[in-house]
Amino acid sequence: MSKPRIQRRDVHGLILLDKPVGYTSNQALQRVKYLFKAKKAGHTGSLDPLATGLLPLCFGEATKVSAFLLDADKQYQTVCRLGMTTTTADAEGEVIETLPVPELDDQRIEAVLDRFRGAIEQIPPMYSALKHQGQRLYDLARKGQEVERAPRPVTIHQLHCLARTGDTLTLEVSCSKGTYIRTLVEDIGRALGCGAHVIQLRRVGLTPFDAPRMVTLEQIEALANQGPQALDGLLHPADEALMHWPEVRLDGDSAFYLAQGQAIFVPGLAHTGWLRIYGPGDRFMGVGQLQDDGKVAPRRLIMGPANSG
Repeated sequence: MSKPRIQRRDVHGLILLDKPVGYTSNQALQRVKYLFKAKKAGHTGSLDPLATGLLPLCFGEATKVSAFLLDADKQYQTVCRLGMTTTTADAEGEVIETLPVPELDDQRIEAVLDRFRGAIEQIPPMYSALKHQGQRLYDLARKGQEVERAPRPVTIHQLHCLARTGDTLTLEVSCSKGTYIRTLVEDIGRALGCGAHVIQLRRVGLTPFDAPRMVTLEQIEALANQGPQALDGLLHPADEALMHWPEVRLDGDSAFYLAQGQAIFVPGLAHTGWLRIYGPGDRFMGVGQLQDDGKVAPRRLIMGPANSG
């Protein structure tokens, strides 16, 4: 006998999930999507199963802003174990080398960390979701294969040591998109002369959510017992993902033409980057860009109830 089909519903907005350890980003997404009985949802960049912390989930019309969260700067706290390197650069891999940990003081640690601040290059790890000739690198790695990977530029905006013991460092990292914290830790361990791997990793922020109030999977599951509609109070409006951008307010006529996909002239506007666009009644209409001719062109239009979250 076949299982009854789940009645899916339109859900619009963002959930700032505190991803639990042991879940892939997609597993966490699918669980929350199931609890919401949502028709459409997506996440905003993978966190390793070992990692916990901020994973924004986008529902319905809010999926149109997910690409901008993928491009955002991220903030992490990580604990790394010195003296051991592993196949995956974290605690889930097999130990491949053990070295004695040298005597370290604050000055030596700071000197090494300073080498990794600013614009650097990273070689992506084999255990990553990047593709090589159509295959995920982690699939090749599990088969025992290693392929050459080109270095990629990333930016480490901030890098601080919060605490240390004889064989661990607790680091705080603010970085650009595409940064692999496992690789950063492995490279720092190499620079210290003893190797290192990640034993804890937590994403604590993602621009513009620098000090977010996250919701746990357990909290969502508890509310879901009251029915999926009880969860809707957890949703954030889509425009909260873009609050660090300038905004444009349109009158009724301009909003009408923009909604038809037409570029419109906004007097006095000088910003050339991305813009949040609002129509009458503070209705969030989506995002646009100022063109060379002085008109604002729509790029992603938000329709329906997602305008208010």
